Amino acid sequence: MAQTGNSQFADGKMIFLSGSPELERVGGIPTGRLSGIVNHHIPRYLRSNQLPSFETNCIEDWEEKLSKIVEETVAERMTLISGIPPWIQMYFDELEKKTGKKIKDIFPDFSVLVQGGVNFEPYKAKLFESIGKKIDTIELYPASEGFFAFQDSQNTEGLLLNTNSGIFYEFVPVEEITRENPTRLTLKDVELNKNYVLIVSSNAGLWAYNMGDTVKFVSLNPYRIIVTGRVKHFISAFGEHVIGEEVEDALMKAAESENIQIIEFTVAPNVSATGEKSFHEWFIEFENIPKNLDRFAEKIDRNLRKKNIYYDDLIKGNILQPLKIQLIEKNGFINYMKSVGKLGGQNKVPRLSNDRKLASALQNWIKQIQVSY
Repeated sequence: MAQTGNSQFADGKMIFLSGSPELERVGGIPTGRLSGIVNHHIPRYLRSNQLPSFETNCIEDWEEKLSKIVEETVAERMTLISGIPPWIQMYFDELEKKTGKKIKDIFPDFSVLVQGGVNFEPYKAKLFESIGKKIDTIELYPASEGFFAFQDSQNTEGLLLNTNSGIFYEFVPVEEITRENPTRLTLKDVELNKNYVLIVSSNAGLWAYNMGDTVKFVSLNPYRIIVTGRVKHFISAFGEHVIGEEVEDALMKAAESENIQIIEFTVAPNVSATGEKSFHEWFIEFENIPKNLDRFAEKIDRNLRKKNIYYDDLIKGNILQPLKIQLIEKNGFINYMKSVGKLGGQNKVPRLSNDRKLASALQNWIKQIQVSY
């Protein structure tokens, strides 16, 4: 409000697409999903503005819940919408299907999108296309272990690190995280544009806890970070140690160059057992498929080689062949998440796997049509 002068959104209806707020008692302690717990701590002055209803929020089945959310919100004056980007997109898709209109025409006063949980960039183009206009966005970095950072500026890159809330931060260089005694840096020792694994100790009882997230500092005064991926989500089947930030950047640059929108994607190693060279296999669900898929794959590969010298060396050394793309059919990732009971809420598709479990599961949703080049 202070930065933009927009205070009107506080007078309208707001929605947070979250998990169920129903709690069970474990050892006398109320226990549940983080997003569900947060629902119990909405300030009283916003309660009358909050949607969906508590009853709808308690529905476990995501598709049934989404249908009820659309029903409850479609005629309301929605001004703020928040959640994890892929599930916000599902909400927008259902609204468009029901009304045949863009979100800006359904909710003309909608002006603030709050999101977090995954990198926003792969979802941004499709979300704004669904909305039909540019609006302000606010990114958050919440976790069960603490509220770590939030976007405090519409004009500055990165999220402001929350340094005064009972959390002590340490940062381990990514390349050292598997060592027995890695370097543990405090805030005064970190450097710009280096990937670190986030380690936290807190007054809630955590002690040197590995969050599994990788972050990079984009400012040291004040401390601002961007979340670059998950340390357990990487590919190093051939010694390349490719991380989430690198594949997302490589794909987004290729997509921007051809005005392509990505719905969802994941990457896995394909280790050849036949003497043919191995490769990285990309499973991508496109909103609009590139006219020349081979050229698009070459662009991604070129971008990734610029980001990761180890991957570049493996291609140059003829150890790996360039990446290959598998087309995933419309709603393929949604159907996969549904098949494993992880549709909706705070669940996310892993960007990278170091094995073939997810790749094998996705075979059921490979697009079986010929692409015209």
